[in-house]
Amino acid sequence: MTVEKADREHAIVKLLRLIGAALVAGVLVSFLALPAVGSAGMATRDASDSFNKLPADFSIQPPPERTTVYSADGQVIATFYHHNRESVRLDQVSPLMQKAVVAIEDSRFYQHGPLDMKGSARALVTNAQEGGVKQGGSTLTQQYVKNLLVESADNDKEIADAKAPTFGRKLRELRYAVNVEKHLTKDQILQGYLNIAYFGAGAYGVQAAAQRYFSKDAADLTLPEAALLAGITNSPSYYDPTIFPDHARDRRNTVLYRMAELKMITKQQADQAAAQPIKLHPKLPKSDCVDSKVPFFCQYVKNEILGNPAFGKTQTDREKLLYRGGLTIRTTIDMKAQKAAQAALSRRPSHSRTATEAMVKPGTGEIKAMVVSRTYGTNVKKGETQLNLAADYAHGGNLGYSAGSTFKIFTLAAALDKGMSVGTSFPAPTNTTVSGYRDCKGNGSEPWPVQNAEKSKAKSANLETGTWESINTFYAYLERSVGLCDAVKMAQNFGMKRADGKPLQQNPAQVLGTNEIDVTHLAAAYAGFAARGEYCTPIAITEVTDSNGKKINVPKAKCTKAVDTDVADEVTSILQGVLTKGTARGEGLGRPAAGKTGTCESFTCAVFAGYTPDLAAAVWYGDPEAPWGHRNYGVYGADVAPIWRASMLGALRGTSASSFHTPVKDFGTLDQQTVPNVQGMPVQQAKQKIEKAGFSVQISPRAVDSNQPANTVVYTSPSSGQQADQDTTVILFLSNGSGSVGAGGANANGKGKRGNGKGNGKKGGGFSWPPFGN
Repeated sequence: MTVEKADREHAIVKLLRLIGAALVAGVLVSFLALPAVGSAGMATRDASDSFNKLPADFSIQPPPERTTVYSADGQVIATFYHHNRESVRLDQVSPLMQKAVVAIEDSRFYQHGPLDMKGSARALVTNAQEGGVKQGGSTLTQQYVKNLLVESADNDKEIADAKAPTFGRKLRELRYAVNVEKHLTKDQILQGYLNIAYFGAGAYGVQAAAQRYFSKDAADLTLPEAALLAGITNSPSYYDPTIFPDHARDRRNTVLYRMAELKMITKQQADQAAAQPIKLHPKLPKSDCVDSKVPFFCQYVKNEILGNPAFGKTQTDREKLLYRGGLTIRTTIDMKAQKAAQAALSRRPSHSRTATEAMVKPGTGEIKAMVVSRTYGTNVKKGETQLNLAADYAHGGNLGYSAGSTFKIFTLAAALDKGMSVGTSFPAPTNTTVSGYRDCKGNGSEPWPVQNAEKSKAKSANLETGTWESINTFYAYLERSVGLCDAVKMAQNFGMKRADGKPLQQNPAQVLGTNEIDVTHLAAAYAGFAARGEYCTPIAITEVTDSNGKKINVPKAKCTKAVDTDVADEVTSILQGVLTKGTARGEGLGRPAAGKTGTCESFTCAVFAGYTPDLAAAVWYGDPEAPWGHRNYGVYGADVAPIWRASMLGALRGTSASSFHTPVKDFGTLDQQTVPNVQGMPVQQAKQKIEKAGFSVQISPRAVDSNQPANTVVYTSPSSGQQADQDTTVILFLSNGSGSVGAGGANANGKGKRGNGKGNGKKGGGFSWPPFGN
């Protein structure tokens, strides 16, 4: 060593001893008193000025932690992180790992104070002479400080400053190291370093590294494994064993023989470990929603955190919380229901189309399943998507899609809420034009032409039959009677809004589902009827705690009384008939259930929404990306009812069946009319008169003996003058002109039944202009 360099080093050692004295005195020594020793003396004087100006209070913040998301039953469903890190206590790290790090990074760690004066002096002299950091010498404490500064940086400039190869940066680390050793024990510092150091391959901290390279915990590391990891931190890229195994092995052996030199292990142990090849059992970390078991629900949770001010004032704050906050997020997802929905959607009618489903628990708003039939990803050619088609735009979805006639439920509820009888009847022609609608501002609309999918089988319908058979023309008249404004308000009471977040459009065709919505909110609305009129906003998160176990306030479901209990119970009673007598008959669950089919414009998509007292679900099927006019699939709401049925059966399997409540309030009987007297009339004249009274007509295939002219009416069933329900079919018994009256004619009364449920089949009802429906 030259005399000049020795003098420089002597000056630096003196400087460092003064810093050490400051620990005892509690005051930092002014470095200006030090004599200048050539250029090094000038650098030392300048550095002392900077040193004195640096704040002594270095806040020791924990490093960023990964966020873990759990299902309702405790399964890990997703992780989010800026860095893949899982902090552990020192007693959860193999003692061999602790020794290996100390041996190769700072062998005198437990002997020296905040600074290793000899090593630091040597490095500082060289670095000052070279005009930058060319030599190490940092203690573990200094390295811990450096990593903390890097991890706490909020932008690229702060990261660059924390890593800058400058004399000033090294002095700042020295200053902070002094403070750290005043507040933490050596073991605490070592624990902090092991949790914050970068071990390559995306692994931050010793636990993540042990999992990444060996698929084991840090506590279980063997000697060669510990030595390998300890050697990586010097140059994580160069010594990455997954890329440069030869480099990593040489570095591992260096660590092993350094441990032997320090008597931490024997020479024989070092030889045996060094002779072993590198044996990796790598495990790639899973991050974000791509690797989630429930990717679309994961996306919903992610968007809820990033988009809700409850989790931070700004987008940057919320991103920092999610990716660096080490959160534990408990969610509502039920993996049993999720798997049932996934299995059901895999059997959708055509694999070239998309199906999506959401399940919601009544009375809570908790989302229990959320499935899209397409693979989550970015490869469009393979049909992948990252659009959460089960959700609204705010939660990663698109701008929504038609609900079809599932939307009729709100007009039905509004009608009952206004006091209409179940038997209230309106015309149900095959097609018609209805006018007289006004929105909530009092604005009128153009006359609305509307039609059904098939020729009507009755001149009129009531609230039961019109719903069971999903008759569009009937609902057009019902909506006008209820009032467009009140029908829309009822939908809003149940949380319905457009998927883009805007209010529902108030046009007559809204009763047929023209407003684009999402199945999550549709399922939540139907859950509101299952909960006897109590609507709860859908929620995905039940609890969030930070890395210290402190709970963060999570927005709860907002539950409100959307409609009277009796009205909700009557709606449920009517909707049960859809599964037994209407457009979805045969798709029941073997337990109390209610539902409604829906078909979109030009049969381009289909919807089914339904519920039991314990669970509600909505299914949508179609192609959300094809342009209008190119989506003529001929699909009906009843076509997707089997998906709903299969998913509900799977989700509810093993649970006891609950019953709906019988409506307490009497919503009236079906409207009845008097059967006209048509005895003696020619068949066509009699038919016209009875149909005009609102009944359907059927001609008995067997003529009766009578002295009346042939083909005139001898009697009817029900008989003339009798009161009969509007859905009753009046049978005409005609004379054969033989001259004798058939027995029993005068006494035949053939009482009609309330709601005979002779719907128009699974593909009945459901076409209008716009052609929406069943």
